[in-house]
Amino acid sequence: MKRVILTLTLLAGTKLIADVKAGEQVYKANCAICHTVNGGSALGPDFNLVAYKRRTSEIEAYAKNPYDLAEKFGYSANAMPTLPLEDQEFKDVAEYISSLQPFKEWMKKDKSKAKEKIIVKNSENNETSKKEKLVDNLENNETKREG
Repeated sequence: MKRVILTLTLLAGTKLIADVKAGEQVYKANCAICHTVNGGSALGPDFNLVAYKRRTSEIEAYAKNPYDLAEKFGYSANAMPTLPLEDQEFKDVAEYISSLQPFKEWMKKDKSKAKEKIIVKNSENNETSKKEKLVDNLENNETKREG
């Protein structure tokens, strides 16, 4: 009985999760005529660039409603048609597009914001002062103090 419940749970759960392989098939059938993967000339942007700049949820939302979201996404015009896909197909193709680029623009570290407060004790008068150092320079400074 436990196996039956587990199997049914897994089967039901798999429909809620996007499938990259199924998304590739949706891409080939519906998107490849206007969008390339890994460069090339096409009417729409290359999906590697889309994958780098957009989150999976954004890709899915835009694919579902390109006319209303074109301006919000920074496009001056929209030539993308509304596609007659099921919700699961939109999820799958968005997951496929997102999988093309494992490193995303939003993952880059902003070094100006990557500051860390460091407390330094003054050995002469035992006072504590706060100094801001870039995280990247933290190891260099500690090495100099030890040496």
